[in-house]
Amino acid sequence: MTIIPLKAMRFAVAPMMDWTDRHCRSFHRLLSRHATLYTEMVTAAAIIHGPRDRLLGFDDAEHRIVVQLGGSDPDALAKAAKIAESFGYGEINLNVGCPSDRVQGGNFGACLMLTPDLVASCVGAMKAVVKIPVSVKCRLGVDEQDTEMALDQLADAVIKAGCDALTVHARKALLKGLSPKENREIPPLDYERVYRLKHRLGTYPVAINGGIETIDAIKSHLQHVDGVMLGRAAYHTPEILLEIDPHLFGDDAPFQNTFEALEAYFSYIERQLKDGVPLHAMTRHLSGLFHGRPGARSYRRHLATEGVKRDATLQTVKEALSYVARDVTRAA
Repeated sequence: MTIIPLKAMRFAVAPMMDWTDRHCRSFHRLLSRHATLYTEMVTAAAIIHGPRDRLLGFDDAEHRIVVQLGGSDPDALAKAAKIAESFGYGEINLNVGCPSDRVQGGNFGACLMLTPDLVASCVGAMKAVVKIPVSVKCRLGVDEQDTEMALDQLADAVIKAGCDALTVHARKALLKGLSPKENREIPPLDYERVYRLKHRLGTYPVAINGGIETIDAIKSHLQHVDGVMLGRAAYHTPEILLEIDPHLFGDDAPFQNTFEALEAYFSYIERQLKDGVPLHAMTRHLSGLFHGRPGARSYRRHLATEGVKRDATLQTVKEALSYVARDVTRAA
């Protein structure tokens, strides 16, 4: 088993399809030096046969960064993991939690909760060819599974195969009748079930995910598990990431406020624009900023209407920022 430092487990921003691309991660890294960042899920087949540089490329400044793989063929996952390792990722994570129809159609994601031995084979195949840690992100179970039995079976199988850590989304996934969005909201949260898993596994690293929105909630969970993963809260209200380093790692925040962080992101935006990346590819990740401040609506509106234009430049972001009041925090 490869050791994942518990400090690296302590806090992570979740892998989120269509959201945690390289532009999003580059901005999130400015907000926290210590958060572990994840890619969007990338299928093993896409890595083997597709445009690897586009799918796996990242900036060194993003470290510590984990690539999340999707798949259920051990040989294909092993090949993809080896390729991902060569790109410089610090960890491979296997998706055993996504409930979308497309993912189910490919026989991976949350439906793999039904086949723990297959997941173990996938983990074992990846462990055999890479030197970096291999982890699993899973659900409590799916459909009619008993979550006590299902989670324990999955955990025991992958740990025996060499899995280095588990992150558990503390909900079941209902594979029929619910959309991915509904599967993130409707099945009830059961944090206590994840706590029981951690208690049973002792020193084995376990992180928790699902419905966590505040620093106080993160600290509360850390009384029971080794790490917390934030998803939608980190994306929709990214200011919370400025609180991570001082509250969870005893380090100063990289910037005093969101304005400074966004202004530090300007140089990244300029570089990407010179490389032909459209402004909207970056500004779409910035609309959650300044929630509750006077002028925030105008800021969002300007990015939404002007930032999508083909000739939009960094000046568009500066103009949007000019709408936001800097010296008050009252809701608009």
